Amino acid sequence: MAYADQDGMSTNRLVSVIIVILLHAFLGYALVTGLAYDAVATLKEKMTVVDVKEEEPPEEEEPPPEPEKQIEPPVVSPPPLVQTVTPPPTIRTVATPPPSAPIVPTAAPPAPPPPAPAGPTADAKPRGNPGNWANTNDYPSRALQQEREGTTGFRVTIGVDGRVVDCVVTQSSGHDDLDAATCSNVKRRARFEPAVRNGEKVQGSYSNRVRWQIPK
Repeated sequence: MAYADQDGMSTNRLVSVIIVILLHAFLGYALVTGLAYDAVATLKEKMTVVDVKEEEPPEEEEPPPEPEKQIEPPVVSPPPLVQTVTPPPTIRTVATPPPSAPIVPTAAPPAPPPPAPAGPTADAKPRGNPGNWANTNDYPSRALQQEREGTTGFRVTIGVDGRVVDCVVTQSSGHDDLDAATCSNVKRRARFEPAVRNGEKVQGSYSNRVRWQIPK
């Protein structure tokens, strides 16, 4: 039985091979005769042609402007510290001379006393009464009419002859005419004993006042 089964299986295998070969031959013939073309055309009609458009790439956005870079000021290093070295002071030794002996001031001798006068010494003195040098009759007429009064001080220079050489008003009465009348009358009427120095006559001076008063 084993041999019979093997022969049956070989026959079936052989039949299958032959069928396959025939099928391939038929297909090859169909392709050659145009069957294949019709089949391709039918398939082509059934196919939907889709026009695929290429998508345009999106526009690239402009990149944002870069922020301005802040320019930092250059870093300047401080100047180097210069240390000034002060040289030590020079010490000079100066020879000090020995102290000299103190100078004691010597008092000057006193001045010799003035020589004793050889003769008498005296100041000028008026002769007579000085009240008579100016009187009511000498009153300036305008001052008398205006009833002006006052006192005039004077100083006279006396020569060696006893006469008045010069007259100066030392105190004004406040009225020029009264002052002028004072010196005019004194120079005209006053007489003096001249001044004497060491027994000799010299120039001297004399001072007094005249009061101008209207008689009542």
